[in-house]
Amino acid sequence: MKQALPVAFIGGGNMARSLVGGLLARGVAADAIRVSDPAAASREALHHDFGIATFPGNADAVRGAPTWVFAVKPQVMRTVCQALAPMAQEARPLVVSIAAGITAGQLEQWLGGGIAVARCMPNTPALLGAGVTGLYANPRVDAAGRDAAEALLAAAGKTVWIEDEASMDAVTATSGSGPAYVFLLAEAMQAAAREQGLAEDTARTLVLQTILGAARMLTESDADAAELRRRVTSPGGTTQAAIETFEAGGFRELVGRAIAAATTRGRELSAAND
Repeated sequence: MKQALPVAFIGGGNMARSLVGGLLARGVAADAIRVSDPAAASREALHHDFGIATFPGNADAVRGAPTWVFAVKPQVMRTVCQALAPMAQEARPLVVSIAAGITAGQLEQWLGGGIAVARCMPNTPALLGAGVTGLYANPRVDAAGRDAAEALLAAAGKTVWIEDEASMDAVTATSGSGPAYVFLLAEAMQAAAREQGLAEDTARTLVLQTILGAARMLTESDADAAELRRRVTSPGGTTQAAIETFEAGGFRELVGRAIAAATTRGRELSAAND
């Protein structure tokens, strides 16, 4: 996949930093990456850490760049886009957005129309290069644009294309918010282990390494989650006792309601930005 260079990042927060680092690790030259950010400290840190050009103004960063990456907070996206609309109309860049709850249609409208937009939903493990991103491209994105967007987000982990934008809220609910669900499980397991008499540091080590090992088994094994669960659940054993307790408490239904609630909230956030 070929990256359309230079790439201009609008916003220099943690997710932008992870993508910049990933691009550099994949061989993209530092002089092919630009970042704008209003905070001088952020700009100085980006330049110091990566050797890239930084700008206080968005217009200076995007000038001459065929790929614009919007990495600003959703609540300021409309203002940022509208200010850049004249330049977008002239340059017709590939626009990549990693803002939650902002649709491709909203971005295209705020940029004046007729713009190729790839809407992306990465998650926080992207900061470690271990993320996963759902991508949706509006009809104006051609094959080269899809390749460029995928190459960009692949710098932070795996990518999955979503053909129906309505499903992006489910992507957000599943993988975008998903790390927090695992963190909550870790919190609960550590607390329960302490209640059973384990020392705090022991409980933490046992829980975190268990989650890490289970994640590796899920990603490196040919077996699916249900089969892996069956393999470690001996009839009449300790694991079965725990699983039966989860099931009796409505664990599956609770997870379903949680992801449905997050999906609904994502749709509400999109509607609020209309």
